[in-house]
Formats: sequence, C-alpha cells, structure tokens
Amino acid sequence: MLELTPLLNPERDEPLYAQLYTYVREEIREQRLVPGRRLPSQRSLARHLGVSRNTVDAAYQQLLAEGYVHSEARRGLFVAELPDDLPPSGRRIQEKDSPHGSVQAFGTLPEQNRRAAPTCDFRYGDIDTDHFPFKAWRTLAARSLSAENAHLLLYGEARGEMDLRKQIAKYVYQARGVSCRPEQIVVGAGTPYLLDLLRRLIGDGGRYAMEDPGYLRARRVLEESGRSVLSIPLDEHGIRVDRLAAAGANTVYVTPSHQFPLGMIMPAARRLELIQWARERGGTILEDDYDSEFRYEGRPVPSLHSLDPYGNTVYMGTFSKSWMPSARVGYIVLPEKLLPAYRQYEDLFKQTVPRIEQHTLGLFMESGEWERHLNQMRQLYKKRYTALHEAIGREWGDSVRVVGSAAGLHVVLELGGALAGLSEQDAIDAAKRRGVIVYGGSVFRHDPVEKTPVRLLLGFAGLSETKIEQGISLLGQAWRDPER
Repeated sequence: MLELTPLLNPERDEPLYAQLYTYVREEIREQRLVPGRRLPSQRSLARHLGVSRNTVDAAYQQLLAEGYVHSEARRGLFVAELPDDLPPSGRRIQEKDSPHGSVQAFGTLPEQNRRAAPTCDFRYGDIDTDHFPFKAWRTLAARSLSAENAHLLLYGEARGEMDLRKQIAKYVYQARGVSCRPEQIVVGAGTPYLLDLLRRLIGDGGRYAMEDPGYLRARRVLEESGRSVLSIPLDEHGIRVDRLAAAGANTVYVTPSHQFPLGMIMPAARRLELIQWARERGGTILEDDYDSEFRYEGRPVPSLHSLDPYGNTVYMGTFSKSWMPSARVGYIVLPEKLLPAYRQYEDLFKQTVPRIEQHTLGLFMESGEWERHLNQMRQLYKKRYTALHEAIGREWGDSVRVVGSAAGLHVVLELGGALAGLSEQDAIDAAKRRGVIVYGGSVFRHDPVEKTPVRLLLGFAGLSETKIEQGISLLGQAWRDPER
C-alpha cells in the first residue's frame, strides 16, 4: 500500500481533513506522488492514520473537486496529470478566517475557478447514482435487446408494454392500495406529458386549481387549456378544501403524499374531505404521488385513489425519483370515467417511452431487483435525511425550522430567530460565496403573500453524509457573516 505520512495534529486550529488535504495536495504538486499513482482506500488510510473515514473522505472529496485526483469506477482514486506551469500554492488562510477549511478558505486555485465548482450543491431532484444496480440492469437490458425480442424494435401499444403495466398494477396495489387493471394504466415520458394528455381527456369543461405554492411545470401544462389555473392556499394539512370549494374549480392537481415543495403529508381526514368535494362537484382529482416510496417515520398514509370509492381520482406515478430521472418513465391510472375519452385519443399518439426500456423495466420489477433496489435506497436516503436534520439542529438550533414531514428527497428550511432578517436572495448569494448552492422557495408561489417567511429547498439524495455535514457547516459560516 502507498504510505502517506502527514503530521496530523488534532490540537491545531485547522480541521484534520484540511491538514490531510493540504499534505496530499503538496505531495502531488511537488511530484512526490506521480500521475497515475493510486491513493490508498479510505478505510486503509483511516486505519493507518488513526482517524475516521469521514476525515479521509472529506479530504479526498476536496482533492477530487479541485482536480488533483480523478476517480475510476471500482478501482479508486488516482493522481491526476497536472499542467507544467502550475501557479504557486498561495497563502494559507488560518482558522480564524475559515473555521471549517472550505475550498474558498484554503484552496489554491484562482478565485474564479474555485467558484466555478461549488463545494456542495443541495439540488432537489437529484438521486444517488453510486448504488444503482448496474450489473442487474445490464443483464436484463441485454436480454431485452436480443433476437427473440426483435418485435420490440417496432411500434407498440400506445398505453405502454403490457408486461410493464401488469407489474405497475401489482406494485401500486401492494405499495399504495391502488386497485386497477393494466388496461387503466398509461405509460408516458414524464409527468408534464401525462398531464397534457389528461388535460385533453378532461376537455374544454375543465376548470383547474392547484396548490400554492406548487409544481410550476404542472401549472404551465394546465394553463395550456387557455384558462388560468386557480391558486389554492395551504395550511399544515395541505390544500384547503374550503377555499377550493369556494373557487369554483372542478379539477384539482395535488401532491398529498409529500406536498411539493413544502413537504407536508395530507392526513386521511383531509383526503376524505377532498374526495367528498370531488363527489359533490362532479370533479376530478389529479393525485401526483411523485416520491411516495420514501417515508422515514410512521406508517404510510393511503393514497387518495385507494380511499375514493366514487372513481374521481387519477393516480399519477413516476420512476424518476426511485429509479433514474433520465429514463423519463411515468404512468397514470385512469378512472373508469375517463377511459372512453382516452380511447378516442389512443390512435392519435404513439408511445413516448422506448419499448426496450419498458421491457427491461418490466423484467427488473418481475425479478425482484426493483424491490431490493427500493429497500436499499430507502435505507440510504433515511441516513442522509437524518444526517441533514441533525446537522441543521447542531448549526442553528431554533433559528431555523424544517418545514414538512420526514419524507421525500428534500427538506425546506424556514429561516427565523437570528436569521429572520436575511432575505431569500441574500441567503442564496451568501451561500454561493462559500461554495454552497441552495434554492429559494418563492419561485413556486403563484400569488404573492406579504411577510412570507424565507424558505429554502435543500435536496440531499445525491450527497454523501460527509458532504451534507460539510455543506451545512459552510452554510452556517455564510449566514453568520453574509457580507463576506
């Protein structure tokens, strides 16, 4: 094993991971570690130095971010080839300037380069890719792309592959209590496409409403009907049905299992109230269950569809959060009342998801790999959610509030206490100066409301626990001194 022998001193003001980062960086710059040399694994180096794996991981992640090393799948980290005219290392900034040793505090690259590669991006919508079951998927994809499946190269059913729809019907019944026939399921390339299809099925008589704040792309699709979409405010239980009833809408789009973006879970009583509204109004509920697979506390709440005996709820699901966003595979479960309208449109549209991909996904679900992957991701994301929640508590205490329930792949921070005077844009800008990207919540609100608390979205699914803790620490620095 390549031995690295830095003199790490826990008594110094500088964190251990920063000391290790500096040592390895200088070994590379001085060519004592030559290009192509493999670095020790995190486990072996942590054992050798008597430090935690988190310390080694943080140092390695900084070296990766600055381009001193590169990663090769299943092989490890290797020293990168550096230019001959490398600039001087530059001044070391002391602990009093940078208590956590971020890239902007102790990095050696020019200022503009350091800001080009953020230390931590809390992007919502990202997922973990390191634990994707590549081997299983590759095996099943090869089976799909074989001579015996040559028919998959031709056009298929407009609703999607029957084998996949059977698997979806089985899954939504077991996981969400949605009882349906495969004939009621339509597969399509993502939620906006399927919403546009639903808009056509509902027809010119549709008068739409949705949550405010809510999913912007859904609003834009529904507005293509040529009518404005009514904005219905929320309370701690989700959409206010009393305000919905007063608005005069007959179709409502909701995200009851994990409201987007605020994250509350609609309780059963509110769901029943909404179902009763649809019955009395002769209306339709569009239930977007976009990340219902991920709930970290308590028992799952039944889907609206499973509670609706009157057949007025369309159930919408996606594989983007639980599998991979780039596949663009979503689906809807049509109630019986919309099937005649769908049959009128069925011949006008070809299926938008490649048949080979659908067939492979069907095999993936049938083989049990899907369930194993979901279980693994639930455990992984729960750990990351817990790490984020605990880091927030340590950093700010009562100065922030985590809005919503323990579910999904992002949290919403509501600033208060010592941070109450910070505007949304100031908070975002201060974070960016420290190399952290966070996202404002105001963009999802349609109707402006005075004195709305500053709320920021932090996605955590695509970040390691070490990266999450580092990002929150940097945010703490940024918001304590937002002018720096």
